[in-house]
Amino acid sequence: MSEQYPTPAAQERERSARDIATLVYLIQAISLFTAVPFFVGVLINYVKLGDVRGTLAESHFRWQIRTFWYSLLWFVVGWATVWILVGFAVWGISWVWMVYRVIRGWLTLADNRPAYS
Repeated sequence: MSEQYPTPAAQERERSARDIATLVYLIQAISLFTAVPFFVGVLINYVKLGDVRGTLAESHFRWQIRTFWYSLLWFVVGWATVWILVGFAVWGISWVWMVYRVIRGWLTLADNRPAYS
């Protein structure tokens, strides 16, 4: 039984996909303090999604895209309820959740594992 080894081109594609996912995690980490880069990160995810299909980074792209959309949803919910002071709690919990998502995703990528078990 022969074992298949990835070709150099496949290895380079995998490395490139991981590099892009790492860049987006960095952008998301910066976005914890200023929101503008968050949009850049998700734009990169959508533009490069086709390039990472079939790689380990594909699950991380889905993780990052979902982090963006749920964060945006909770920001809007917080904004809509800030007048009754609940919004501040929603924003705080959402921020902690984003920190968790960025750290967990980045560490999982560093361990060469998919974002979803």
